[in-house]
Amino acid sequence: APHSLLSPCSLRDRPICMCLRIDFVFAVSSDDNSELWLSTDQSPLNVQLLAWVGNTGTEWTAPGEFEKYASQTSRPVRCVKNTVYLKRDTFLKLFTNESDLRMSYVTHIPQTAASHEHTSSKQRRAAVDMLREDPRDTLYQVHLINSKFLQGILPDCTYNPTYTIKDYPLLRYQGLQFVQLSYIYPNDYTRLTHMEGENTCFYPESSYYKKMTEFKYEGSVKKVESKKTKVRSAKRQKVKATIKPEQTNSSALIGNGEIKAKQQLGVLPQRPGSKQHRNRRYSKTNHTQIQKLNESPVESQDRHDGAVPQKPTAANRQNTRGKTFKKESYLRGEWDHAGEEDGDHNRTESRGNATRGDSDSMWEQQGDMAMDPDEEDLTPAPVFDTRVNWNQTFQVNHLDLQSRRSDWIDLSCNVSGNLLLNPSDALTVVYAFMDRLNEKHKGRFTLVRVLNVVKRVDGYRGSRYLLELELKDANGQLLRLTHYIYTLIRHNPLRNQDFIFERSQPQLVLCNPVGFRWNPDATVHFIVPVKNQARWVQQLITDMEEVFRETGDSNFNLIITDYGSTDMDVEQVLQKSSLPRYQYVKLSGNFERSAGLQAGIDLIHDDHSIVFLCDLHIHFPSSIVDTIRKHCVEGYMAFAPIVLRLNCGSTPSDARGYWEVNGFGLLGIYKSDLDAIGGMNTREFRERWGGEDWELLDRILQGGLEVERIYLRNFFHHYHSKRGMWNRKMSASQT
Repeated sequence: APHSLLSPCSLRDRPICMCLRIDFVFAVSSDDNSELWLSTDQSPLNVQLLAWVGNTGTEWTAPGEFEKYASQTSRPVRCVKNTVYLKRDTFLKLFTNESDLRMSYVTHIPQTAASHEHTSSKQRRAAVDMLREDPRDTLYQVHLINSKFLQGILPDCTYNPTYTIKDYPLLRYQGLQFVQLSYIYPNDYTRLTHMEGENTCFYPESSYYKKMTEFKYEGSVKKVESKKTKVRSAKRQKVKATIKPEQTNSSALIGNGEIKAKQQLGVLPQRPGSKQHRNRRYSKTNHTQIQKLNESPVESQDRHDGAVPQKPTAANRQNTRGKTFKKESYLRGEWDHAGEEDGDHNRTESRGNATRGDSDSMWEQQGDMAMDPDEEDLTPAPVFDTRVNWNQTFQVNHLDLQSRRSDWIDLSCNVSGNLLLNPSDALTVVYAFMDRLNEKHKGRFTLVRVLNVVKRVDGYRGSRYLLELELKDANGQLLRLTHYIYTLIRHNPLRNQDFIFERSQPQLVLCNPVGFRWNPDATVHFIVPVKNQARWVQQLITDMEEVFRETGDSNFNLIITDYGSTDMDVEQVLQKSSLPRYQYVKLSGNFERSAGLQAGIDLIHDDHSIVFLCDLHIHFPSSIVDTIRKHCVEGYMAFAPIVLRLNCGSTPSDARGYWEVNGFGLLGIYKSDLDAIGGMNTREFRERWGGEDWELLDRILQGGLEVERIYLRNFFHHYHSKRGMWNRKMSASQT
């Protein structure tokens, strides 16, 4: 297996001698863009681009965050024993002192492919990671393994998870609180990283930063202005009376010092949408520790040279303050703010004291000067840049933001994407299952790659897994395995010497959940109610034709219930289409979504087929039929995929928008299960839509079913105007 190399490496071309023959996976994180190059040998002329963070200037990551972009992680690189490649440093050196070099001086930089501006062919493929090619998208093309090979591999067990709430008395719309997300492996990049410039909710909030912004950003401006007025009036009085510094009002000087400290040290927070705000936000909440490893020799020398007492001056205080600020807060204050409230307070207080010392020195210089009583001294205090330590290095730990997420639906964050399953968790189950499979069939099948693993967590009785693997049989034929298994948690009581029963460590037992099996041949019925939306109806039919053309799967049916459309003959367009199956029913009266869906449901006579309640303005991935089948299990589970709502002017090719995390109007469920809970509620939801999906969700959960909830790749809701739509009326007074 590839070895993950997440420790930082040097930015400069330096040799490294590999002592093992092993596959390495390199990863890079940066703010903003960065690239990682590696030579195939010792020569810098043979460098190749392995990993990078963006190329437009808008991409960025938190320190140690390696899973945000697909390009951050390299493919496995085979390194041969005793071959020189590149020097591997333990720590990442961020800076090189080039202050004495002229702008055009580049002779010290190796002139390789990495030294010049370029656009890699890999970087030109897709601007959005979710639009990259993924084996999941074409999984339906691989022939399914015969189900007889899956019989008897694991012992049977009863599937009865704790998260089902059959007959539980729910309040209206309370079912939303009982739907949880599933975990996915490998990363499907449904996280909308390209939209995080507008919404950074994926990064956890810091209570420390909230307190700082809520208090200071709202009240500090007025507070500082009032202090300025008091200090200026005090200064006028002091100058008029030519009072010596020892006789000045100390409170006024303290106020003046506080103002200058705030102005120079930037206490006012940045604008919430700015990049500085973004950096502070993720750095204060993560557990990444970035430590300063090498101290500046200049600072060490300054500390030892302080044996001879000297009269403090403004310059000395300023220099001392600069060094203190650099040592204490340049790294910790700017990068690692977790648990630094007391330290920040102390540093701010010390800065205020140092600034008050500067104020005293300034008064000493101005005490005997004649000054116009009406003239204000607005000369800014001198600002000294801190000395840069070019030899400083940092250690960055791996930051796993996914491990902090919960499987509860976060209605306040619509860019986060699917929960990612830990690789060790997924691969442990996969390898254990493959061992049982080959033990049963004497090594007939070989694992080629893990295509998809979906985990539904139940921490008490056991978690459910959907395994999707690509196998190769003894004849060399590629096969697809898509199979549900159950990891049952078994507690064996132990008896100690005092004959007291105690609970032992739980054991995980792989088993076959009896009855929990998907049907690869089930017919999927797409039901869409419409009225006077001719262009969108045509688009829907065209998209469904494309699904049939790409997959060759004829076992789906498009049902359109039409409330008397006058802008097109929907039935005639269906007859001219290349759809393998369709049904059309014409209704009268005002548009009613619930009644329109129920009219389509009544046309289905096969109770063991799947109903997919659908909207009109949907773009489907080519794998939609196969995906619905996999996640609908008769008598056990319905499927509510999360759709990406496109912004105005956006198309599926650029995918700018947000996930519709609280909508359940797109739902797949077996006809028998839908009939068992009473179908659509056509009595309460008449002449309107909105809320009927949540009400249906309540009854699905009360019926004992669970709802699979995942973010679905390439599944979009087109932006559209609501003008002239079904229950909207035109104003009679328009001019």
